[in-house]
Amino acid sequence: MARHEIVMPQMGESITNGTITKWHKAPGDTIKLDEVLLEISTDKVESEIPSPYSGKVVELKYAEGDTVDVGLLIAVIDDDANATASAPAVQPAAAPAPAPVASAAPAASNPASKRHDIVMPQMGESITNGTITKWHKQPGDMVAIDEILLEISTDKVESEIPSPMAGRIEEILYAEGETVDVGLKIATLELNPSAVAFGASSAPAASAPAAAPAAVGTTSSAPVAQAASGERRFYTPLVKAMAKEAGVSLNELASVHGTGAAGRVSKKDFENFLATRGSAPKAAPVASAPAAAKPAAPATSSVPAFKTGDRVEIIPMDNMRKAIARNMIASKMTSPHVNSIDEVDMTRLVKFREGFKKEFQKQEGFSLTYTHFILYAIVQALKEFPLVNASIDGDNIIVKKDINLGCAVSVPGNGLVVPVIKGADNLNITGLARQLNVLVEKARARKLSMDDLSGGTYTFTNNGSFGILAATPVILQPQLGIFCVGTIKKRPVITEDLSIAIRDIMYATHSYDHRLIDGELGSKFLKHVINTLETMDPTNLF
Repeated sequence: MARHEIVMPQMGESITNGTITKWHKAPGDTIKLDEVLLEISTDKVESEIPSPYSGKVVELKYAEGDTVDVGLLIAVIDDDANATASAPAVQPAAAPAPAPVASAAPAASNPASKRHDIVMPQMGESITNGTITKWHKQPGDMVAIDEILLEISTDKVESEIPSPMAGRIEEILYAEGETVDVGLKIATLELNPSAVAFGASSAPAASAPAAAPAAVGTTSSAPVAQAASGERRFYTPLVKAMAKEAGVSLNELASVHGTGAAGRVSKKDFENFLATRGSAPKAAPVASAPAAAKPAAPATSSVPAFKTGDRVEIIPMDNMRKAIARNMIASKMTSPHVNSIDEVDMTRLVKFREGFKKEFQKQEGFSLTYTHFILYAIVQALKEFPLVNASIDGDNIIVKKDINLGCAVSVPGNGLVVPVIKGADNLNITGLARQLNVLVEKARARKLSMDDLSGGTYTFTNNGSFGILAATPVILQPQLGIFCVGTIKKRPVITEDLSIAIRDIMYATHSYDHRLIDGELGSKFLKHVINTLETMDPTNLF
């Protein structure tokens, strides 16, 4: 028969300890596999912890209310039902917390069970976070490799994220609707479901408020407060974090009725208290511990609130639109935008395209557009002026050796996406056209991958398809420039021989980051693109 050591599980990547809020078993009790052994609270979540073994509980190392570091021994279970249980080490929650047992050590990991952390993926080079729009699996569910695990939305794309491995969902750390920074752990997979991994939460950790600050605690006992009756009350780290966020002092918290064990205030109790806080009589202030005043939220708009009955429609932003708004503000706050604008005589290219487009369609299976010529001209300019193909990191200039050209694609109902033509400097105009066609089709079908959207070094956008003459676009961070063209219109133009001719004219805008690109460089870059478009011999490009 074997004795199994139970250690304090890690309830999240940034969590270093947990508070034991309730033992469901005492020394001498028998317990079944997956039966609840104890409840643990952190500043993020309250969870019931199932037993990874069947047997008899022979030892509990800490009392209810004790805060214990991750990995420390908290209990022992013996397979032998006749094993002798030691005297309880636990004491009432209100008593001082006992020091950890000197011989306590983390239990050896079960070699049959492995875990894999799922982190928020980076959906593009300039993307710093993503919003979880839907979980397709819940804790306890099985998932196959490449089966859809969740859906993520950014300002550029909405993507279905497949599971990288097969296994069982052990924990989910963020709820649907929460925005999570790239690289943070969002879920855990147990790779061998037949070996029960200790610490699996019975509910997603995402039920905790996203704004609650993560506390890095020590092995001191959990916080208590003096209730109005004079008794000392225990509060879980989660409730404490929620109270701090809501500006509720310990003295006010003492008036909250708790429905948990020994009158403990649960997350639900505190939420009910907040819901009625404004209508309930306020407790008299205590001079020694005044309630912390919650700072007023900054005004987000100068537009007055509409009254009921006004002829208005309020449409909540979807996740993509929210992310677009955040990133556009961030770009304007980061880069001092400068715009150089000039007109391009596209007459030669218009005539060539009209005569060649049917042959091109027959050869390639898709239409030849002016965008293909413009992309080619931009690549030539980026080769000539490599600083435009750079980015800024603090006080350093990062010059990219590869030209990865982003192309803005409008997706009806879903905003804008910017897939990237990788290695554009190694492609001729036909290669650029083929790559762009593949990316546009994938974008319209919502099949773009993370790789399709990452690594861009410069971006092109075309407003001409909307009949617009010119525009000044916002730079896609961390790039330093973006090129925009308008529609092509016939106009009378005075030629060099002072005659008047009807020409096909297009406006072009180069928006650039004035931290590095001055007016001279920005304008020279624009002029290089224009000269290439006006002087190229397209018959030699295909």
